Amino acid sequence: MVSRKAVAVLLMVHVAVMLASQTEAFVPIFTHSELQRIREKERNKGQKKSLIVQQRSEEVGPLDPVEPTEEEENEVIKLTAPVAIGTRMNSRQLEKYRAALEGLLSEVLLPARNDK
Repeated sequence: MVSRKAVAVLLMVHVAVMLASQTEAFVPIFTHSELQRIREKERNKGQKKSLIVQQRSEEVGPLDPVEPTEEEENEVIKLTAPVAIGTRMNSRQLEKYRAALEGLLSEVLLPARNDK
């Protein structure tokens, strides 16, 4: 048979596990001073990167803004993408908002028909 000590140890482990699972505790991995040091290092890295980018741009030389010619202005390509906007309604919502939706559609579609 199992000894009393083994049963007592298993019971204590079980109780400890149950208490640990019920307890929500926050144990910080880093101290406050360590977090400040880490943030300072990240800030310094960002400043170094911006300094490197600035030095590279100075090596290339400042860009002179040049006025575009008429041909260049005419050749400008405007990029537009069609956008589909939609909504989902159940039958009850459709019945409730049908009049408003028909009004909106007629406002949008009538000027489009008049332009043609």
